[in-house]
Amino acid sequence: MAATSSKSSVSAKTPKASAPTRPSAEIRRVADLLKQVSDPTRLQVLMLLNEKERNVSELCADLGTQSQPAVSHHLALLRHGRLIEPRRAGKHNFYGLTDAGRELAQVVNTVVG
Repeated sequence: MAATSSKSSVSAKTPKASAPTRPSAEIRRVADLLKQVSDPTRLQVLMLLNEKERNVSELCADLGTQSQPAVSHHLALLRHGRLIEPRRAGKHNFYGLTDAGRELAQVVNTVVG
């Protein structure tokens, strides 16, 4: 007796893979926002600024082990990501959250609890 091959029936039942879809502009934007706070120090800065506006000196004191140049670098990245914005007051820049920064901080608060 000859055995029949089941290859043809298997391949007929296997669904074809659909073409991958590109992420929407909104999904890419959210991914970029999440990249901005993927660093623990930047996430901590975001959460500190969620409490109140601060200048670089206050942030350095609150973060403890971060130097002023390091904190300024993190602030620049958050500013370029449009999560924070500076407000000039005399010789100091005070940093606060943008609407997007506040929304992201709320999400983090929800996740962290």
